[in-house]
Order: sequence, then structure tokens, then C-alpha cells
Amino acid sequence: MQSTHNWHIQATRPILTPRHLADLLPLTPEVIQTIVAGRHAVQSILDRKDNRLLVIVGPCSIHDPVAAVDYARRLLPLRQEFADRMEIVMRVYFEKPRTILGWKGLINDPYLDGSCDIEAGLKVGRKLLLDIVGLGMPAGTEFLDPVVPQYLADLVSWAAVGARTTESQTHREMASGLSMPVGFKNGTDGCLETAVNAMKAARHEHSFLGIDPDGRTCIIQTTGNQWGHVVLRGGKHAPNYDERSIADAVQQLCDAGLPGALIVDCSHANSGKKHTRQQTVWEHIIEQRAAGSPSVIGVMLESNLEEGSQPLGANLKQLRYGVSITDACLGWQDTEALLRRGHELLGGGK
Repeated sequence: MQSTHNWHIQATRPILTPRHLADLLPLTPEVIQTIVAGRHAVQSILDRKDNRLLVIVGPCSIHDPVAAVDYARRLLPLRQEFADRMEIVMRVYFEKPRTILGWKGLINDPYLDGSCDIEAGLKVGRKLLLDIVGLGMPAGTEFLDPVVPQYLADLVSWAAVGARTTESQTHREMASGLSMPVGFKNGTDGCLETAVNAMKAARHEHSFLGIDPDGRTCIIQTTGNQWGHVVLRGGKHAPNYDERSIADAVQQLCDAGLPGALIVDCSHANSGKKHTRQQTVWEHIIEQRAAGSPSVIGVMLESNLEEGSQPLGANLKQLRYGVSITDACLGWQDTEALLRRGHELLGGGK
């Protein structure tokens, strides 16, 4: 008889289980302390028990683990120096959603050559998180594939659900079971209702199919995640970081019976996809905070060792160190200057 199964499946390759990976690359007591302290700090900021500004800053995506650790080593002294007014979390993004095609991120294609050795990508990603968090730097990431959290989520202090997946029931259910605060971005069209609905859904219990630490298919039952929040990233027609947009967003959240705490993404549509315009958005938000506005509790910046971006070509030896291969980023010098000036203004400096 003719088969009706897997007509478009070329191959299936088993990989190691989440438990096996965790055994290979285990958490240390120091790493656990950094992760938990980072989660509690973000929760306290969301609950308005901590009036510091949450700053999630780092590369658009990680493609070079050596450069990522280099970045973390530079960021750590600023995290410590500015800790009285900022809670700095490093952006460590491994997965890239694509409108059509393109490199899908370090987990999917760690060798940057289309080989898509996902098992190697999971190992590289977990090792990198251990290295970064081991320095004392909490990490934030976007979860795109709903299986990946079983392999990496124990190392993450803040997570995001992106603009393309905030409307997805799968990702809302996933967020309801994650152990850290989760930011939901507004839709690519600028619509906030999608993110508000995602917050509401993720706060409730869910049951869905997933895998357990031993890789077995199972029913996942969640308690709901009370630390969801909205991330404003602008839309196709306009940014949404201005005072009126923020006030409208807070009102929508209040009307839905949700906390009016927001994070503003200085990149993407808020910067018109021009990396240098992130500085304008940052300055605008810092001014609002310095003037006493309590609604924006956090800011996101896309930043790397060097400014701009570069194409991913066939000759990997031609890649420039510390330069993004996805969205263009601010360089380190501009990043440090922004953080330093922001810290000064948040303290009432002129």
C-alpha cells in the first residue's frame, strides 16, 4: 500500500535529550545565584518594588561565541558601576525569525554554512550561556522554537516572545510555563492588542504537548506566568516610544486589568531599522524617566563590539570580528557612552 506519511520529510536525526545536555554542561552554585538574582530583580522592577531601569543590551544575534564573551566582559563592569540605577541584562539571542529565508541563528546553524547541526548549536548555546552567566552577567533571550527552552531556559533571567510569534497560541502556552519574566512584543503592524492578549493568555494555566527532560513526548501542565509584560517595538507606519503612544499603551493594559509596565525596544521599527537612531529613542526614554514617568520600566538596545552589520558570505574567514551578521548594531563606544549618560541623567545629572 502507498504510504500517506512523511511525503516531504527527507530525514529524521535523533539528538541528545535536555537532561543529557544539562549533565554535560551543568549549572554551578555561582551560576544559579546569578540567574535567580537576575529573575528576582526583573520581577521586582515589574512589580514597582525596585525603581531602577531594566536595560537589556547586546548583539542582535550571536554568531561568534568568542566575541559574545568579549562583549560580556566589557559590559560587566558597567553593570556593576551603574547598578544603583540600572539592572543591566545581556541580550543573548540564538534564534532569528525570518520573514522568508535567511540564517536562522546559532542554534539552527552554528557553523554558518547551512549544515544545520542543531545538536551542536544547542551545545554551543548552553556553553556560551554558562560562560556569560558565570561572569556574573544575567542573560536574556528570545524563545522561538518551543522545544529549545527545555535545553536552555534554566540559564535565562529574562525572555522575549517576538513580534511575529506573539499571536501564536503555542508561544503563549510556552510563556505560561517559563520560569522567568517574559516580554511580548507588539505586532509588526504596530498593533498592541496582540501583545495584551498574549499577556492575558500567558497568565493562565495551560495544558499542551511538549517534551520532558528525557526527550519524551508528554502533556505539559503550567501554572501561568504572572510576570508577562509588553515590549513596544514600533510598527510599519510609526514608532511607539513617544509619550502619547506610551500613555495609550498603559491605558490599554489598565483597561484589560493588567499592570501598566512597559519596555521600549530602541531598535526595529522604533528606530526605522537605522541602528544609529537607537540613540534618539534611548535619550527620549531616559528623559521621560528622569522627568518622573513610571510607565517605562525597561529599555532594549541592539549593540555589538563594532558598529553596523555585514553579510554572511561563503568565505567565513572574511567576517569582521564583532560585527553583526543580522541587524545593524551600535558599536561598543557608543553603547558605553549611552549607558553612562543615561545613568547620569537618571540620577538628576545635567
